[in-house]
Amino acid sequence: MTEETRMRGGSPGLAEALEDHLDRWSRRTGVTVETWALPEGDVEPRVSRAVLVAFREALANVEQHSRATTVSVAVTLGASGLRMTVSDDGIGFTAPRGGRGTAMMRAAFAELGGSLTIGGVPGEGTTVTGVIPTR
Repeated sequence: MTEETRMRGGSPGLAEALEDHLDRWSRRTGVTVETWALPEGDVEPRVSRAVLVAFREALANVEQHSRATTVSVAVTLGASGLRMTVSDDGIGFTAPRGGRGTAMMRAAFAELGGSLTIGGVPGEGTTVTGVIPTR
């Protein structure tokens, strides 16, 4: 069963889908995952979908480009909205490359009035941060 399928109709929520994906991804890649926070309670399905799109792409980029040994993840839900942060300890970058995956992540958040930024420091890693405000 895919994460998207599990998210429908009263099935497990975003936190469980993220934990499941992180567990499988970490076992497959050998990259250590530090989970700092996951959302408690219900997250609107369209917000969950946007987070999953960006989350999967951020981890795919870690796997393909970063040479990271550790990824730190935090997804929080508060009165002002949802915030997602995925940071790695990989090689970082000096100038971001804007590919299809980056555009897809930004579009998923922008569709809901949110924003997504990607920052890197050479030799220290990359951080993807997305925010979706409460409507």
